[in-house]
Amino acid sequence: MPIAFGRFSREGPQVQRTRVNHMIRITPIRLIGAEGEQVGVVETSDALRMAVEKGLDLVEIVPESRPPVCKIMDYGKYKYELSQKQRRDRAATKATEMKEIRLGRSVKIDPHDVQVRIDQSRRFLVHGHKVMVTQKFKGREIAHKEIGLENLRTVATELADVAKVEQTPRWMGKQASIILAPDKIKVEAFKRKVEKEKAEKLAKGQKVEAEKTIEQLEEELEKENIEGPEDEE
Repeated sequence: MPIAFGRFSREGPQVQRTRVNHMIRITPIRLIGAEGEQVGVVETSDALRMAVEKGLDLVEIVPESRPPVCKIMDYGKYKYELSQKQRRDRAATKATEMKEIRLGRSVKIDPHDVQVRIDQSRRFLVHGHKVMVTQKFKGREIAHKEIGLENLRTVATELADVAKVEQTPRWMGKQASIILAPDKIKVEAFKRKVEKEKAEKLAKGQKVEAEKTIEQLEEELEKENIEGPEDEE
């Protein structure tokens, strides 16, 4: 039996456009006023006249209902607020993406390298990302799983100030992974601590600079007293 193919089209999915003012052809409509009040079912021409009198737009907000629901509003402001909301939603989605940190290709990783990865993980967590920490086992190292698991335990312990363990070690072939998720309360406390330390360092630096300036002035005064002109007889 021959297989029937549908007509090939290069067109993408149809985008639903928001109908505004004279683009709204259906009548009557269910109208919501500029203050959010329920006006009721009215003729589209009457709703449009009411919008014009207020210097606003008539916007179709629920086209699927019968009659469609329209609202009197500032369409430009509405589009701006909608774009800002979409932007925030995208940022929130991006903020919760998973980051992966690998503890090298072997369990024999230098403690300094482990610390580097801990610091990197902390930055991700503070910015709201989840972190998957993966330990790989090379060759016969898989016979000594406790070494790799200890590396993962060290990372989790060091990051306990900003994170919680969401997934305990999960095995996939010759590697084990844990997932750390940011703890919002701990992250906020960590940020406050960092800001406080920055302020203290800045204040200390300003104090040291002031002390150095005073010492320089004292040295200059002392030099002037030593090298200054002799009193006239």
